Amino acid sequence: MSPNEDRRGVPTFVGFTLAFSSIFYFLIAKSGQVGGGSGAYIGCLMWCPGVAALVTCKYLGRDLSALGGKWGKTRYEILGYLLPLAYGTASYAFVWLTGFGGFYNTQFVEGLSKDFGLGPMAPWATIALYFVFTATISVIRGCATVLGEEIGWRGFLVPELAKRNSFAATAIISGFIWALWHYPIFLLAGGYNGGTPVWYYLPLFTVLLPVMSFVWAWMRLKSGSIWPGVVLHAAHNTFIQQFFDPLTVDNSKTRYVAGEFGAALAAIAVLMAVYFWRRRDEVAPEATRTAVVAFSVK
Repeated sequence: MSPNEDRRGVPTFVGFTLAFSSIFYFLIAKSGQVGGGSGAYIGCLMWCPGVAALVTCKYLGRDLSALGGKWGKTRYEILGYLLPLAYGTASYAFVWLTGFGGFYNTQFVEGLSKDFGLGPMAPWATIALYFVFTATISVIRGCATVLGEEIGWRGFLVPELAKRNSFAATAIISGFIWALWHYPIFLLAGGYNGGTPVWYYLPLFTVLLPVMSFVWAWMRLKSGSIWPGVVLHAAHNTFIQQFFDPLTVDNSKTRYVAGEFGAALAAIAVLMAVYFWRRRDEVAPEATRTAVVAFSVK
């Protein structure tokens, strides 16, 4: 494959992603909420990068095996599962201990207790049981939707960028594209912005994803597989959005510090980015090998 043809990968993938995503941007905007269509619109949107990656490979004659579909070494999936639990615990512990948010949301826990239908339960028992279900079936269920994003962002885009860029540039560029892809959801519909003003959440999120992408890119290039990223993505969404967020008592300052649009996670993300950047030499040889495979022809 010629160098000129190689360079078509990223723009072709981005073009297909925008084309497919625009359909569901429109439907979400018409519904006025991210959960429009009983959640079907956002679920389909999350699969647009994956479909775009598959179509791009077909269009350019790339081998689909380059998308990293093999499981690889399980320790990376385990790491992908534990990392969100660790940084989620750390960020929300900071929120609770400093008074930026309270622990625990009594109304939410009482509602859970009623839903379980097991009779009167101590709050700690309710929270523990909810954690068990969240940490298992909810994460597994989340993998089905984030898989579409991971096939696109980490399966195709990261190895494609790694062919000509340093590890840091690969993480930042892929993360910035990932962040921009979210913009229509923020600006055209409600329900996914943390409740803070646009001047706060949009710049923070735009910085957060490139920083977090140091973790995602390292996992992809080190393992040679998309599955650590799938588990990481599903665990992140599940623990942050479904466990820690609803357990936290919201006050006027909480939304600025807690959650995906809060400063606490952003600060921890910077520390993780520095850590994985310092380990960039571990993925450089793998990045080269992955990129070479990615440009093989059927």
